[in-house]
Amino acid sequence: MTDEDGRRGTPLVDEVIKKAAVAWVTVAGEPARGLWCAPLEGALLVVSGPGEQAAPGLAEATEVHVTMRGDHGGRIVTWSARVDRLLPGTEEWETVAPLVAGKRLNAPGSSADLVRRWADEGCALTRLTPAGDAVSGEALPTGSLAEPVG
Repeated sequence: MTDEDGRRGTPLVDEVIKKAAVAWVTVAGEPARGLWCAPLEGALLVVSGPGEQAAPGLAEATEVHVTMRGDHGGRIVTWSARVDRLLPGTEEWETVAPLVAGKRLNAPGSSADLVRRWADEGCALTRLTPAGDAVSGEALPTGSLAEPVG
């Protein structure tokens, strides 16, 4: 399925996005990282940078792979996502950043303070939009996407 914004998704991808709190994101073939995310309008929003989670390469990427896991810890679906960075001072930032800040747990200060800090410290607010066919069921990779320990 493709919508007017070029978003491609499936009913399964759409459903897991709605319930997402953590996504495993693979950037440029590096090991997947578990990243806190906020669902919004069929996409996932991720904040990274100083004082936030580390997501090397995400802000500069154009495409990533996203894997969602279920409550049981098993993989539900993996899909390709288009990466768009939202920039401070744009109308989109002014609309979206406060919504994401409102979902950010354990942050000191108000949502407005958090949005201001993200802009001042150069944090990246990125949107991950489904851009390819989902890989699910038997077609899923058989290996772990977890980063090696030690």
